[in-house]
Order: sequence, then C-alpha cells, then structure tokens
Amino acid sequence: MSKTSIPKNYHDLLGLYDTQRAIGIIKTIFQEKLCAALHLKRVTAPLFVLNGSGLNDDLNGVERPVSFDVPCLDERAEVVHSLAKWKRYALAEYGFRPGQGLVTDMNAIRTFEDLDNIHSLYVDQWDWEKTITESDRTLDYLIDTVNDIYAALRETEWLIYERFPHITPVLPEKIKVVHSQQLLDMYPDLDPKEREREITKRYRAVFIVGNGADLSDGKPHDGRAPDYDDWITENSDGYNGLNGDIMLWNDVLDIPFEISSMGIRVSPESLHKQLELRGCLEREQLKFHQSLLNGELPYSIGGGIGQSRLCMFLLQKAHIGEVQASIWPEEHIEECRKNNILLM
Repeated sequence: MSKTSIPKNYHDLLGLYDTQRAIGIIKTIFQEKLCAALHLKRVTAPLFVLNGSGLNDDLNGVERPVSFDVPCLDERAEVVHSLAKWKRYALAEYGFRPGQGLVTDMNAIRTFEDLDNIHSLYVDQWDWEKTITESDRTLDYLIDTVNDIYAALRETEWLIYERFPHITPVLPEKIKVVHSQQLLDMYPDLDPKEREREITKRYRAVFIVGNGADLSDGKPHDGRAPDYDDWITENSDGYNGLNGDIMLWNDVLDIPFEISSMGIRVSPESLHKQLELRGCLEREQLKFHQSLLNGELPYSIGGGIGQSRLCMFLLQKAHIGEVQASIWPEEHIEECRKNNILLM
C-alpha cells in the first residue's frame, strides 16, 4: 500500500548535488556530536543474524523479517529489523564500562511498511547502546540522555544553517517531556496518533515516555516488543515505563515526526514480567534471553536515530525518497515528480 502527501507550494531548498553534499555533512557532524555527548565509540555491526538466536529486534512483536537459507551452515538467517539486542551483547564483548557505549550504522529491510512520505522499505539509523549501572535505571537518567541527544540535534541544525543559510532552524531551545498516560488524561477523546499530533504541534519537540504498557484505558500508547525496552518498571513520576520516542513537529508535512525510539533496557526481572504479560515466556529459552537472565549482559540504555529521517527533517524535504535510494510504485514516483519532489 502506498500513499503520498503533497505539501502545498512545495519547492526543494537544495538541488540534487547540494542535497547529497548536505546529507554527507549531517551524517558526519551529527555522529560526532552524538558520540561526544554520550561517550560512544563507533563499531561495525551485522546486516543479518541466524534464526532462533533471539538477537533480532521484534519491534512490535508481529513483523516478519526477511530471511534466507545459508546452505554452508545448514541454517536460515534473517535481516535485522534493528540491533537493540545485538548491541547489548556487543557491550559485553567489547568490555564497555558504565558511562561508555557504542554506535553503529544499522541498515534494514522492512517489507511490511506502508510506503508514504516518511516510510520506506529501507531503514537506516544510528543504533547506539551505552553501559549503565543498576542505579542509573531511572527516569532522570533517561531524560538527561534525551536532553543530550536533543542538544546534538540542535547543534547539527545550526551548523547546517551556517552552510546553507536559506534553511532556517526550527527546533525550540528545549524538548518537552510528557508521559503517555498524561497524554491520555489530557486528550481522552483522541486516539494515540491524534494525541501525539496535539502535543507535538504545541511544543514542537517532545519526548513521549512510556510505550508498551497498558494505560488506564487498557491499551498501550504504542506497541513495543517485550524483550528490549523496559516498559513495565514504575518510574519516579508514578507511571510505568523507562522508554519513549523523540517527536519533532514537521512544518513541511504538518505532522508529528518521530526521529528516535529509545529507552533503558530490560533487567532480568522486567524481562520476565514483560514476556509473561505478552504470553511469550518460551523466549526465555533463546540464547540472548538466557544470557540476560543469567546476568551475563550489562545494564544498558540505547536506541535508534533515523539517518534518513534526520536528513529529511533538517533539509526540510517533503519525502524520505529525496534523501535515500529505495523503491516506490511508479504512480507514487510520477505524482511526486509532478509536484517538484524528485525521488532518488
């Protein structure tokens, strides 16, 4: 399924060549800023993992990965959805101490996406993970990390403005933090996506805490797999959840725009509780889950930050296909072309 939104009177602020140059600048500058803010080192990551290892990110728990045979191993492998679990293994393997972490380029294929201005079959993001102590597993630590990431976003935006002065900065000085239960209390007659729209349009940059656990209406704000982010532990504001999404207001498309999903990762205790709640305790027999339950993996915080999403936002593009090469239905490409949106 494919759908395209055409902004009224849209025009590209950069030509094709300058767009490519700007993408390179953003990817270099932002990674440097992120690494400096969170004390991260760059590492190399896999494109695929073996089936049955438990290492692939299950996202909402229902998406099916691209898989293929590996005859020389008599196994099947699957393309990663993200690296949420692999990164925690890597922290242990590299021996990162608390306060240190890693960042890597994650490239994925998500065949289940409905294609539109912000969704593609191809996903690229900075996947990062950082070792923490058990005492760091708090809402305050999570919010401090969000503020560090947001500062890196703003610094990158201003550096792009210096290189391309006709692209005016739009991010506010501070990011608003709100829990998904608070959103439900504020907008009880709206569905989750409508709530996100209202709060993000109001504050322009928002971190929505608490995705995965059921709210007072018996439904989660958004789905999360039970075995990476901790969404069941009660935090200091009395709500469940040590995870969330960074949302920015996209003026070009007039929509809330998710730039990052992140969180403090499950402890052995919260992993068991979340698997039990979702009716999938059998996963405890998988290699990753066994390692975590046996205390072999460090406590950590981590997330993903969309590379194409960030480039699209900072360069004020109308379509993700303007900053990444993917495949689109022919009618989708033609409609964009007629409206001055050139897809790669």
